[in-house]
Amino acid sequence: MTRFSPSRLLVSALLLVSFQTSAAQEPATVDSGEQRVMAVEATEEDRLGAVVAPVTLPSGTTALYGFVGAPELGVGFRQGFGGFEMEARGRLNWFQLSAVLELGARLRVLERGPLTLAPTLGLGVVLNSGATYMDELNFSGVLVRVTPGLVAGYRVADTVTLLGLVDLPVDIGLSEDQARRFQALGGGGVEVYLGSNLSVLLAGQLGLETFRERPGAGETRLGWSTRLGLGARLF
Repeated sequence: MTRFSPSRLLVSALLLVSFQTSAAQEPATVDSGEQRVMAVEATEEDRLGAVVAPVTLPSGTTALYGFVGAPELGVGFRQGFGGFEMEARGRLNWFQLSAVLELGARLRVLERGPLTLAPTLGLGVVLNSGATYMDELNFSGVLVRVTPGLVAGYRVADTVTLLGLVDLPVDIGLSEDQARRFQALGGGGVEVYLGSNLSVLLAGQLGLETFRERPGAGETRLGWSTRLGLGARLF
């Protein structure tokens, strides 16, 4: 008859408990690893976009951008709050020698697979010199600008987002002349991630522009814009 000493029984029990504990923890370890991989992938995915894309920046993310184009040059700063975003931007229309200082907001209303959509709203001031060397119909004045619009993004690859852009800026003069300007511009573009938190944008818009310097002196003409931009994620 075989006799088991208490020490052998204790060692056997400890080994059994250790084996059961390891077996129970193994799935959790795998899950934790999967979560880390998913987190890394999400972080890498979020690096795309700084100029216009993404439709709204992730919460706590900031970006700084600049662009050249016609008829405008500009710089801007973006701050993400999840599905909501605030933006401060300045633009120079070098055709008219006019400057625009504006605050903007975006609210993401749709996210379905690679497609995201956000209406936009901006409020600012236009300081127009009235220069006519490139725009003979230009007029001087200080105007308040309200800019409703829409931004759509469709992610076609890890480093590429296609964009749809609609801007409807309305300028209202503060003088007694009751100057007005309205543009309806629609178009699109593409933003590509270059690496090192840098993204490049190429975009264009086409539409109509109607304006008047005073009542009874209205004009309507083709409206358009092109942009080549570079942006950087700061945080």
